[in-house]
Amino acid sequence: MSMENDEHMEATSSESEDDDMEEKSENEDDDRPKTFLPGQELKEDEQLVCDQSAYIMLHQAQTGAPCLSFDIIPDNLGNDRQQFPMTAYLVAGTQASSAHLNNILVFKMSNLHQTSKPEDGEESESEDDDDEEDEDEEKKPVMTFAVIKNQGCINRIRATNFKNSVLAASWSELGCVDVWNITQQLQAVDEPALLERYNLDTTSNPVKPLYSFNGHQQEGFGLDWCPTEPGVLATGDCRRDIHIWKPNEAGTWTVDQRPLVGHTSSVEDIQWSPNERNVLASCSVDKTIRIWDTRAAPSKACMLTAENAHQNDINVISWNSKEPFIASGGDDGFLHIWDLRQFPNAPVGTFKHHTAPITSVEWHWSEASVVASAGEDNQVALWDLAVERDDDEVVEEELKNLPPQLLFIHQGQTDIKELHWHKQIPGVMVTTAHTGFNIFKTISV
Repeated sequence: MSMENDEHMEATSSESEDDDMEEKSENEDDDRPKTFLPGQELKEDEQLVCDQSAYIMLHQAQTGAPCLSFDIIPDNLGNDRQQFPMTAYLVAGTQASSAHLNNILVFKMSNLHQTSKPEDGEESESEDDDDEEDEDEEKKPVMTFAVIKNQGCINRIRATNFKNSVLAASWSELGCVDVWNITQQLQAVDEPALLERYNLDTTSNPVKPLYSFNGHQQEGFGLDWCPTEPGVLATGDCRRDIHIWKPNEAGTWTVDQRPLVGHTSSVEDIQWSPNERNVLASCSVDKTIRIWDTRAAPSKACMLTAENAHQNDINVISWNSKEPFIASGGDDGFLHIWDLRQFPNAPVGTFKHHTAPITSVEWHWSEASVVASAGEDNQVALWDLAVERDDDEVVEEELKNLPPQLLFIHQGQTDIKELHWHKQIPGVMVTTAHTGFNIFKTISV
């Protein structure tokens, strides 16, 4: 579906194939649903169906070309939101078949209703099928887009608030990092008249970035705004270099041309410390996780290094906002938990559930022991690291090989690239994959 011509697209509620899966048999002697675990083989008379009772809310949406990366934009609708229908604002970058067909998408997901079904035995309050159809129509989720044309696929995109504006930094496959002011686009998705005017204006006058940096020698993926120093940005490329950006009085950025020295291969992810200025972490194809202090000279800024932190490339890291922990995920499928009080000693927790490279990991913003991971095995796993199995606990035979910390497995997407918790709506997660977006809230978190 074309993004350029459609201001509104409907996001459909997932009904049958997705997510916390159950296995159903057509054998009349045993037609009770069984829990499906990744890696199991289905029999000829079995099919997968979604267990809707495991979700409070579950919607899926497509954006035309898939998005490798996205970010959830903080809004003014309030914190700790529990009321349905829900609304979320996002910014994402496409991975189109041709470089000139790519876009940065600023969009609003609205009318997101609870999707869990009535329990068995409960009657619907609708008087007839027509009432039910009218109610279903009213509850259809809606997406509204404002589009920014972009040259090249977007490897990664991150948003921040800065000086009463919302900014997005994007890493292009063509080797350029751009900073965009997306405040106008956010206003447009809220007002149909503004959106119509925006679409007319940008047809002849394409949106231009506030600032562009072409100093990286190669394309990259590492990208993070500093949460403690507004406007400060770190970018890392596939060569090995990390550059630090600082806002200047001219309204643009001054990028230190001297890269941080330490990594010997591609920088895959960057995370600023959530509470210490000037401190950031990075991970790399060189199998190391490094902690940096940007107050030092770039050649001496690397303060701590965990060598061989994974067996293969380290793809992603996440810094816990409440406790001194970093989570890392790699091509080896391992999820490692590092205690910064003991870093770079061995990880304090190691979990092997994913059967393919981990592509995204993120701590929950308020529950310090909860973390989510996604992988190329088409799974999103929700973990609670505070859970321990009692010695006398009775566990079903088929579940004995699963770690007790594994709370939930979300499936139904193909080639999952990134996940984020919504910091203003407790328990709500958004994921992007080759097959589109999911936004959901489980009964577990």
